[in-house]
Amino acid sequence: DEAYDLRVVTEKQPTGEQMRSLLFAFKVVKLVKSNAIVLVQGMKTVGIGAGQMSRVDSSIIAARKAGDLARGAVLGSDAFFPFRDGVDAAAGVGVSAIIQPGGSRRDEEVIAACNEHGIPMVFTGRRHFRH
Repeated sequence: DEAYDLRVVTEKQPTGEQMRSLLFAFKVVKLVKSNAIVLVQGMKTVGIGAGQMSRVDSSIIAARKAGDLARGAVLGSDAFFPFRDGVDAAAGVGVSAIIQPGGSRRDEEVIAACNEHGIPMVFTGRRHFRH
């Protein structure tokens, strides 16, 4: 089992159940092609988007695959969100929590977007992104 430097970076804390789902999502996203977004409900993967030039496009694909199950799901990303648009897209489909490595020059902007939407965000300190 990999050790992560888990850090809740938002005002809102994830629940225990969300944290378990977030950790599961981060393990799953490691196995998916780069620029991956995984949506998880409980311990079940409900949507995957990957291999796109844009993390937002991967988010849209994952949400489309999840359908109604996107609402309330947690989101795992294999690399940092370079802009807040990924958080805005996730909020738009009802994502309840996000886990990602962090490390973007715009982390503060991304965290602010989560705070605006009331979405807890956890940084892992480790990315899974591959080329």
